[in-house]
Amino acid sequence: MNRNVTKSLLDTPPLLMLAPMQGLTNRVLRQWFIEHVAPDMVFTEFIRVQTRSRKRVTRSDLAEVNSHKGETPLVVQMIGHGEEPLCEAAEGLQLAGAGHLNLNLGCPYGRMQTGATGGELLREPLKLAALLRKLRAQIKVDFSIKCRAGYADPRQIFELLPIFADAGVDWLILHPRTVVQRYAGEADHQLTAEVAAICPMPLIANGDINDVATGLKLLQIPGISGLMLGRGALADPFLFRRLREGNSELPSEAERSAQLRGYIGDLLPGYLEQFCGERQSLMKLKDLLNFIPDLSRQRLLGKLKRAQSLEKFGRLLQEI
Repeated sequence: MNRNVTKSLLDTPPLLMLAPMQGLTNRVLRQWFIEHVAPDMVFTEFIRVQTRSRKRVTRSDLAEVNSHKGETPLVVQMIGHGEEPLCEAAEGLQLAGAGHLNLNLGCPYGRMQTGATGGELLREPLKLAALLRKLRAQIKVDFSIKCRAGYADPRQIFELLPIFADAGVDWLILHPRTVVQRYAGEADHQLTAEVAAICPMPLIANGDINDVATGLKLLQIPGISGLMLGRGALADPFLFRRLREGNSELPSEAERSAQLRGYIGDLLPGYLEQFCGERQSLMKLKDLLNFIPDLSRQRLLGKLKRAQSLEKFGRLLQEI
């Protein structure tokens, strides 16, 4: 993927993107989404930029970039701090084949031992502006930002927009909570609409998009170029399909059960290969189950979370 390809995608909204979720959106899960519900873009989990190592990006993270095949664009999300480490990481990722780079300015747990990362970077806008200018000079492919509305003040986003535009950021993903809110309360999509009215670059809405009605309402806002689905997609991956169809009808109980069995069951072989063994694979599957909040299936989901073998897990899965 090159910069022109991504620009042509952004010229034909609405786009539906699978969000980066640390510990969850690994390459096996991303591939399942690509094959079954076809998001327009998928994101890596965090690529943590190393500040104390000459190798700014780990070998396993570079392999994650190299492993991506097919036409669906893979967006590589960096999290880190410091102009030199981030610029060197960006150079290395581009050499490894990354066609699009994204900087995380939203993670509410954004601090490494060596300094502030993620949403913490919003606390110092002047330093952030200098960092973004240096990064833009280094990045020859598309460069986007995933951002909270502000560190403590949700209106900070209106001070950040000119900084992003002046740095040459290509497009913006907005999660309308503050960093200090973490995931409390509700995403303020009235704020998203205010930002969309003046945003000088394509804007992707993110945060609490858990049903078709919410997604379609956001897509009706002038200036919104697409949606990024995170927790809502993990709970119900077929939300992508219903959004494309404009279909707000929920699946029947039987259809939902069949979808969940297929979704979770299909991941088993790939997880066994990627995570080197039964115990690790089970842990990853159980992490995913935490994002499936079906009230009518809580008893069975609880049994799945307590399963101590894949054989037991597989048998219980058939009861969903």
